[in-house]
Amino acid sequence: MLIDEIKKDNVQAMKDHDSVARAIFGVVMNKVLLNSIELKKDGKEQADSDVVQIIQKTIKELTEERESYLKVKNETEAGNIAKQIEIISKYLPKMMTEEEIKTVINSLEDKSIPSVMKHFKANYAGKADMSLVSKIARG
Repeated sequence: MLIDEIKKDNVQAMKDHDSVARAIFGVVMNKVLLNSIELKKDGKEQADSDVVQIIQKTIKELTEERESYLKVKNETEAGNIAKQIEIISKYLPKMMTEEEIKTVINSLEDKSIPSVMKHFKANYAGKADMSLVSKIARG
């Protein structure tokens, strides 16, 4: 599972005394643990797609935080955040291209927007940019 890979890399970061990597691994692992607890309350198991969503959300938060540091000209912190984004981005699956999305949409029987969105959410969560899917489906 993806979280096992993150934990393994966290141990390596500890051995390497990499405090920047350790910080972001700690944040991601805590968010994953909290999500796992919430899912277990509902009797569900955590999947890699849940971890991918957590990483995507964390990257979005880090990007906003980095922009704030750049506004106040704190280049050091902005650089650390950029490194953290780079570190956790490698755990994201390769995103579908526009052509791949078009191919999937064209293969569907029902090409209505709700049907297309539901199909992508169910089958390609974390692998397709949903705003791009929506734009292609409307076009």
